[in-house]
Amino acid sequence: MPYKIISGLFDDYADAKSAVKDLEAAGIPAGDISIVANNTDMRYTLAGEAGHSKAAAGAGTGATLGGLVGGGAGLLAGLGMLAIPGVGPVVAAGWLVATAAGLAAGAAAGGAAGGIIGLMVREGVPEEHAHVFAEGVRRGGTLVSVRVDDTRIEAAEGILAEHKAVDADTRGAIYRESGWKGFDDSAPPISEADLDAERDRLRIRPPV
Repeated sequence: MPYKIISGLFDDYADAKSAVKDLEAAGIPAGDISIVANNTDMRYTLAGEAGHSKAAAGAGTGATLGGLVGGGAGLLAGLGMLAIPGVGPVVAAGWLVATAAGLAAGAAAGGAAGGIIGLMVREGVPEEHAHVFAEGVRRGGTLVSVRVDDTRIEAAEGILAEHKAVDADTRGAIYRESGWKGFDDSAPPISEADLDAERDRLRIRPPV
C-alpha cells in the first residue's frame, strides 16, 4: 500500500520522544517510525557507556538513553549511535536511520546516493523541507519521521503538532535570516559552543 512520509522537527528531545510514544500508541508500527537526534555535544549516552562531562552537568541531560526511554519496548528501545555526513554524531533509530547508516558507511556511497537529503527526497519529502530538517538536526534538533497510509496522515500530523513540532517553512525562514541557503553534507559538524548559541537563539523566539 502506498505511504506518505510525515516529519516533524523538534527543538526539545523530550517532545520528540513523547511524539514517538504516541505514534506507537496510535497503532503505527515502530518499523514505520524514525528518530534522529543531534549528539555532537555527547549529551546522550547509551546505557552502560561513559558520558560526556558536560552531559552530567545539566539537569536531565546526564541520564543515559536507557534511562531516558525507560527500558520499554518499541522504537526508542533500539536507539544507537552513528555519524551522518554534514550533521555529525547522532543518536537514532528507525527506518530512515537504517538507510542513512548504509549511506554513511562510506563517503563514496553517501555522495553517490545524495546523502540524507537525497534519501528523504526519494521517500517523498519536499526537497526544501528535507534541507530544513537536516539542518535542524545539525543545529541541535531532533527529527521524527513516520510512514503512514492515507488513513493515518491526519492522526500522525496531529500527534507531531501536539508535541510542538516546528513549522518547516517558518524554521527555514529563520535559518535564511543569517544567510543559510541549504544543508551542506560536506560541512563540518557544528561546534558545541555554536549548538548552545543556536538553542538559546531559538529558545527566546515565540513558538512556531
